Amino acid sequence: MTYEHLDRDLVNALLGNGRASLRSLAEELDVSVTTVSNHLSDLEDEGVIRGYTPIVDYDAAGYDVTAVMQLKVEGDALGEITETLRDHRQMLSVYEVTGDYDVIAIGKFKDTDDMNDQIKALVTDPDINRSNTSIVLNAVAENEQFELETDGGS
Repeated sequence: MTYEHLDRDLVNALLGNGRASLRSLAEELDVSVTTVSNHLSDLEDEGVIRGYTPIVDYDAAGYDVTAVMQLKVEGDALGEITETLRDHRQMLSVYEVTGDYDVIAIGKFKDTDDMNDQIKALVTDPDINRSNTSIVLNAVAENEQFELETDGGS
């Protein structure tokens, strides 16, 4: 058997079932358990696979308000602002971006009062020149992952 695409096939198999055993992965990929274990360890060491966590439905857990914040930040304060946002427990994603704003942050909140209080605390920093917050009305796709290509680009 060729191992040309084994790492990608392994990642794709785990995307289908993140709790799959080494034995079931080996059977699915037609390789030995040792081969799966070694490749999995390599993928973890390289940071391709960063962990195994549950996918939380925050709406079901009572965090049914999603806010998307856009921030314009003083240039030298960008790192400090993004660190503050990253360290906030309810921020799911924080991005430095190009365009009219410097930062986009996405957070989950229990209700609009919770969101309002927390966003006010986050965006009162004098290094934030401008902010725009949108509330998500409907999450069409969220926390989606995609399978890796295994056959030359299709």
